[in-house]
This record gives sequence, structure tokens and C-alpha cells, in this order.
Amino acid sequence: MTVLEMLKPNAGLRVLVTGGASGIGLVIARAFVDAGSRVHVCDASQQAIDALLEAERLAESNPITATLADVSDAAAVERVFTDLQSQLGGLDVLINNAGIAGPTAGIDELDMSEWKQTIDVNLNAQFYFVRRAVPLLRSSPFGGAIIALSSVAGRLGYAYRTPYSATKWAVVGITKSLAIELGPVGIRVNAIQPGIVKGPRIERVIEARARQLGIPYEQMEKQYLEKISLRRMTTPEEVAATALFLCSPGGSGISGQAISVCGNVEVL
Repeated sequence: MTVLEMLKPNAGLRVLVTGGASGIGLVIARAFVDAGSRVHVCDASQQAIDALLEAERLAESNPITATLADVSDAAAVERVFTDLQSQLGGLDVLINNAGIAGPTAGIDELDMSEWKQTIDVNLNAQFYFVRRAVPLLRSSPFGGAIIALSSVAGRLGYAYRTPYSATKWAVVGITKSLAIELGPVGIRVNAIQPGIVKGPRIERVIEARARQLGIPYEQMEKQYLEKISLRRMTTPEEVAATALFLCSPGGSGISGQAISVCGNVEVL
């Protein structure tokens, strides 16, 4: 195998992407399909799933299959794996992508229900999926891989976004611990830390932060970009490309790492 060939994932990988019917998750799912993988996604939005399945029908490609599921509900996670076994018959790659932005507020103003929801979706769900995925990954002929979506907020402090940042730091802790635990059986575990990713989600975050600080949206956006060394947002495709590399033969020696794809965000 040449070095160039090593940059492409093995054909036929069975991949599960959580939160995979829209946003970064959907871009990752489609990237794996383009690389010859079989992909199942779960998502909390029936509307997003319906749109995805309709697009897959029109494309007449190797279809992405899907399960409606709230990832913070352990019973729903069980249903995802029942569907996964039916559709793919096993698992080679878990992309633990699902997450929410959480509230924007000072620590003394945070609503406790919003704190709990952020922990449930961004952290507890990672545990629910890894717990069920690992027995399947042990049987993968490719060795098995887990990629957790953390955030640049998982290596930097983030004022007024404490719940989100706390969960993303915790994801890195899970990643490094599981890499040690699962490495002897050939399962690699890494985290990707996207920065300010172009799309509707960051627009909502910037809008909420601008409202919190009482400044115009454009001024808030300019402040965000000035904190990035490259002075531009990251694209979802750049995040997906990193996921593909980590699951390729070229990435087979990488485990226990938190890889920032952020243009070098200097501070949040």
C-alpha cells in the first residue's frame, strides 16, 4: 500500500454517526459514504431525518440509514443499536458527534435544567454510545475506532458558556482514558476539537453572545474572527476530512489525541 493509498479509509467500514442528520454530523456521514463506507445515523429531529432520507432516495447512492433518537435517553440508544445491527450487522467506527450549544449566561444566572440538559446530551450520551459500541468494535476486522467530537472549548476557558465548555473538557478526559483502556485490543480513540465552524449553529451562538454583552451581531462576529490566527471560520468539510484520516490506514498509529481543527483559536 502506497502512502497515498493509506490516506483513504478501508472500503466497507460500518460507521455510526450520532447527531448525523444535519450539520457537521451529516457532512461526516456523507464523507464516509463517499469513501465507500456503510453509514447509519441517529438524530433527535424527525424533520432532519426525513430530509436526509429523501435526499438519499433521490441520489440513488449507497443509502444512509437512520434512527430517531434522543441521545440523552439510554433506552433510545438501545433502539439505535438494535437498528444498527439490523442495517449494518456490526460496527467498525463510532463517531460520537451529537451535542448542543447549551445556555449562554453568567454562572449565577444559569437555569439548572439547562445545565443538566447540556450534561445529558454532551457528556452522558457519549458514555451511553461508547458502552454499547465497544463490544461490537472488538469484533471489527479493521481494529475499531472511536472519534468523539469535543471542541476548542475543551482546551480553552469559555466565559458565559460554562456548561458547554465543561462537557467538552470531559470528552477529552473520556477519550484519553479509553485510548489507554482499549488500545491493547486494537481500538483507537481520538477526539476532534472543531473551532468556530461556519454554519447556522455558530450564528445562533454569536447572536446569543452578542445579546448577552449588549453589542451588535456584526461586532460580535468580528471579535470571534480576531481570536483565530487564520482569521476565518473552519468548515464542516475540514472536520470531516480529519475524521476520515483518523479512520484510514494512515491514521492507524494515532490514538489518545485531541486534535484541534480550528485555524488556531487563541482565546474564547
